[in-house]
Amino acid sequence: MKKKSRHVGSSFDDFLAEDGILQDVEVRAIKRVIAWQLDDSMKHAKLTKADLAKQMSTSRSALDRLLDPENPSLTLGSLAKVAAALGKRVHVELVDEAPARVARRRAKRRRAA
Repeated sequence: MKKKSRHVGSSFDDFLAEDGILQDVEVRAIKRVIAWQLDDSMKHAKLTKADLAKQMSTSRSALDRLLDPENPSLTLGSLAKVAAALGKRVHVELVDEAPARVARRRAKRRRAA
């Protein structure tokens, strides 16, 4: 017997998508995680911002922007540079969306057409 979901309606992602802000929210969340990981790596390596900026051959203010979880600006080049300075490497992966989310978006497009 199939178990019924006790949740009725759309998901929070659907709500954000309807408001047109899902992508922005996801980008900010990713940046916050990256900033947290960089900060944690700096603490483990016992590196100050000034030391890390020097290793990266960049300014302290540029590093501050990179470490700022509220600043969504980030290039793969700067991320790779800071990762290398911390003895890390960058792994980027594209993943498929959840099938239910894709189906809902397609249905919405059909209704709009």
